[in-house]
Amino acid sequence: MDESLVRPRSLAREAAGLRAGDPGLSVHVDRLCTRIEQVDPLLHAFVPEPGRPGRLHAEARALAARHPDPATAPPLYGVAVGIKDIVHVDGLPTHAGSALPPGVLAGPQAAVVDRLRAAGVLVAGKTVTAEFAGTAPGPTRNPHHPGHTPGGSSSGSAAAVAAGLVPLAIGIQTGGSVIRPAAYCGVVGFRPTHGRIPMDGVIPHSPTFDTPGLFTADLAGAALAAPLLCDDWRAEEARAAGAAAPPVLGVPAGPCLEQAGPQARKAFEEQLEHLAAAGLTVRRVDLPADLAELLGLLRTINRFELARTHADWFVRFGGLYRAETAAGIRHGQSVQPEDYEAALHAREHLCGLLAEAWAASGADLVLTPAATGPAPAGLGTTGDAAMSLPWSFAGLPALSLPAGPAADGLPLGLQVVAPAGADERLLAQSAVLEAELGAHRRGE
Repeated sequence: MDESLVRPRSLAREAAGLRAGDPGLSVHVDRLCTRIEQVDPLLHAFVPEPGRPGRLHAEARALAARHPDPATAPPLYGVAVGIKDIVHVDGLPTHAGSALPPGVLAGPQAAVVDRLRAAGVLVAGKTVTAEFAGTAPGPTRNPHHPGHTPGGSSSGSAAAVAAGLVPLAIGIQTGGSVIRPAAYCGVVGFRPTHGRIPMDGVIPHSPTFDTPGLFTADLAGAALAAPLLCDDWRAEEARAAGAAAPPVLGVPAGPCLEQAGPQARKAFEEQLEHLAAAGLTVRRVDLPADLAELLGLLRTINRFELARTHADWFVRFGGLYRAETAAGIRHGQSVQPEDYEAALHAREHLCGLLAEAWAASGADLVLTPAATGPAPAGLGTTGDAAMSLPWSFAGLPALSLPAGPAADGLPLGLQVVAPAGADERLLAQSAVLEAELGAHRRGE
């Protein structure tokens, strides 16, 4: 691991410092731009932007003029944020990791960016995405080992947080595009319940599954940002969950865990043993998991919606698409509307069965490895999303918590999942897990 590349920054601590005027915004922007200039030529987490320092200094002056007393400024006053490059930001072009003309892809600023700017952030820039948030990787490298993938498709956002370029970044998850790169890069990734953060102003991949999420260095950062981004955040519910008895932890029996590789399985079992030894209740639970059926339905819905999104662009610019994206669109073009509608109905039925089985199990949270293993070598793939797919399929909120290194020193993550709408409980009750995972890594 290159220690000079891995320097995640606490969002909560940085936000508090900026609101106390330490440092001032001008010094803060200088430090931000210097870190990006020093590190990003190797990592390629950000989309190149000529004149970034000048733009950020101008935005900082405008922000300071609106809030002359930082102590009374919004909660994320001056915090630098990276935005995945399928999310529209006023003043910055959207390339979506593609060769299509950015003017074709332009659109109004995304709702998630509106909310961030209302909270006082400075947009550090667009972060690299796999082409149209699919499987054709961008150039981003993993800060822990630049010869390995950072995951995807929110590659740049995860790498930017792990490298300390920004303390907060936005990703979008369709299958595993927040949870997996968070695990590979050793940071926290939070994907809320589908629909709790609007997708307005984001180029869709598959609207049935697409969900904005976020990356931070730790759980405290996610807990600070989530209420500012999610609809109808229930702060009292979060406080009550944090003060309640420790959660009952469910571990899905059967084929779900069998998808994980040996390193992830071994580490996961050690994590479960530590959590049980710390007094937490860990139980095996039976959840409906016909993975072949689930994956078939997900693929049908995803590909049909992908083809629908690109129906016009693909006719006009098909030759500019990368092979992986073009193949997915062509597959979607072959899906019949009646098969798509049948898949949507089957999904609704399976989600109902999952909710019933979960309620009967008595588990508050479900745990799995966040990825099938550590980040694969090379940049030709973004890795395997298998561990996230069942929960993305059902639109459930999920976290990836850093869970220590694999044998090769690369990070592993623990995935924590909650029932639909229980985002507040997920973040609050995961605090004990974060603390115990930290103790486990330290050998305590």
